[in-house]
Amino acid sequence: MRSWKASLVSAVLVSQGTSALNNGIGLKPHMGWSSWNVAQCNAASASYALDTANKFISLGLKDLGYEYINIDDCWSTKSRDSSGKLVPDPAKWPNGIKAVTDKIHDMGLKFGLYGCAGQKTCAGYPGSEGHEASDVAQLASWGVDFWKYDNCYTPCQQNPRPQTCNSPTGSTKTWYAPMRDAIIGAQNTRKINFNLCNWGRDQVWTWGADYGHSWRMSVDNWGDWASVERIGSAAAGIANYSAPGGFNDLDMLYLGSAKISATEEKLHFGLWAITKSPLVLGLDLNKISANTLSIIRNKGLIDINQDPLGKAATTFRPPGAAAPVNGKIYPYWAGPLSDGVVVGLCAGTSAGTYSVNFKDVPGLGAGSYTWKEMYTGQTGNGTSVSFNIDLHDMRVVKVTKA
Repeated sequence: MRSWKASLVSAVLVSQGTSALNNGIGLKPHMGWSSWNVAQCNAASASYALDTANKFISLGLKDLGYEYINIDDCWSTKSRDSSGKLVPDPAKWPNGIKAVTDKIHDMGLKFGLYGCAGQKTCAGYPGSEGHEASDVAQLASWGVDFWKYDNCYTPCQQNPRPQTCNSPTGSTKTWYAPMRDAIIGAQNTRKINFNLCNWGRDQVWTWGADYGHSWRMSVDNWGDWASVERIGSAAAGIANYSAPGGFNDLDMLYLGSAKISATEEKLHFGLWAITKSPLVLGLDLNKISANTLSIIRNKGLIDINQDPLGKAATTFRPPGAAAPVNGKIYPYWAGPLSDGVVVGLCAGTSAGTYSVNFKDVPGLGAGSYTWKEMYTGQTGNGTSVSFNIDLHDMRVVKVTKA
């Protein structure tokens, strides 16, 4: 569709032309692993980080683009030192952070840490409010590549501040700006990929590109179908805000969760991939099933997610199709790629036969096309595609000109 090209140019100009964080990183959604869903505070350690880095290599994930080993909350001690510095927990990091970061870099991978914009992190460890420049200097000295920045114990009308404030004082912009500025100030020393974890507050997608490289557009993924449905459906309405340098973050991939089926895992991963969300694994790679491993190693889906155009898919309504229902995953999705168009067909509410004529797909038009479906490997040529899809399953089709 011709209007997509104009909107893409506009989005890239907004994301890359005006953002002070335009530092050559974050041009594609980041890919990696995060510790929290694995064992919460117990996973915030050197042993988990290094074991996961080795798994990235042995399982072939590094070769597919997974590169960030991100440690979440609880990696520090409960208090800063006498100089106001963060202190890595010596029981979890016996040789310090830099020793681990150096090893991970030697493996050709990257390392990330977690902080919080408030007085404390969500688990009660020191937050970065008032310490932004000092904390970034520490991150840079350790060689940290990624910084997830949470939203707990931030300015609030309640006193003392609660972990999660329902009546904040001001906008989250106010407390994300100092950390953004500190990262900009240090980027000649270290370029840090900055992830805003503000839970979708203050319509972060409308301003996030001027503050970070990605931003959480919702509250957490709790590892169940309801979360996939809630987050995935919301992604459609904000797709135009994702572009190289700044992406909507749909939260960690909760694959391997006992709360979702093998079929639901396919829709979860496929929808995150085509909407250009970061692909961050939140599972123990020592316990991954063969089915889940095949999903996260799907090169076709990864290539779609990492396409340099950086344009997220959104919903479209073919002639005769029912209107979207708020909070439900619509069946028909499409988005432009640098060498074609991706079409997503989601059985979000009912199993059945899902078909689409290419002439009705934004970005295509009348004529014959070549296509490939990424989960089944089916290929074909023609003017349409049709699949029988089980409930909560998905088909992802890459369409190119015949």
